[in-house]
Amino acid sequence: MIDLAGLSLRNPVILAAGTAGALDEIAEHLDLSTIGALTTKSITREPREGNPPWRVAPVKAGMLNAIGLANPGVEAFVAEYAPRIPSMACPVIGSIAGFSIEDYVAVAAAFDALEAMPAIELNVSCPNVRHGTDFGTDLGALRELVTAARAALTSTKLFVKLPPLAIPAPTSITDLARAAHESGAEALSLCNTMPAMAIDVETGKPALGNTTGGLSGPAVHPIVTKIIHDVHRNYAADANLPIIGVGGVLDWRDAAEFILAGATAVQIGTGSFVSPKRAAKVATGLAKWRRRTHNN
Repeated sequence: MIDLAGLSLRNPVILAAGTAGALDEIAEHLDLSTIGALTTKSITREPREGNPPWRVAPVKAGMLNAIGLANPGVEAFVAEYAPRIPSMACPVIGSIAGFSIEDYVAVAAAFDALEAMPAIELNVSCPNVRHGTDFGTDLGALRELVTAARAALTSTKLFVKLPPLAIPAPTSITDLARAAHESGAEALSLCNTMPAMAIDVETGKPALGNTTGGLSGPAVHPIVTKIIHDVHRNYAADANLPIIGVGGVLDWRDAAEFILAGATAVQIGTGSFVSPKRAAKVATGLAKWRRRTHNN
């Protein structure tokens, strides 16, 4: 079992936000009892249609996406999806996105009322919508948001998903980690996708309808490994702050690398697009690795 900020998981493998459907649609292809937890699609206060197509494009060593936070909105999610949560085979982490503190707080309060949802993850780092990273790059705004979200919760765990700031200027990822933790975050997800774009050389047009999107997959894995290492070494280890590693985990070795860098758990996103069963294989491989290294 894995202790993630007081949340007990059968293993450290979590499905990343937006990669399992709004809730558990991936259960048609993946036995949810084989993973530690899943994260919902990022839910906003009001319904969103998202960005125009194309929304996903393959690139070398990764994938671009610009979904644009398409989701049914919190009212519809609570009415139509949430009733399934108590019977699900793994814990559910509710992902929240918004464009104001009031947006986040409204969804946080609605999720807090769901007894079967033990944790939420504030998505403050979406690169695919206007102002989607405002809270994730401004220390003052981040502190204000996390403080307000924490106040809206009773027993629900609060996680924060930060952007991939790999270069410490003027604000470092460690600065953001400290600000989020001191304001009430009980774990961090590191990190969201890397802003990027691709151009179709035949048409001369961007590959995505939104022009730019977020890069995920193997291309970002070494970058995120360093980010996890830096945050763990410079702050999280001494602060006893758990880290969830996110970025390019396609096999158990990728996951093990994050854990060795300082992560307590890992999330799988792009890997589930490659194969919906990938998370179960990663969990199995990690368990064998842990037994082997522990015995040695």
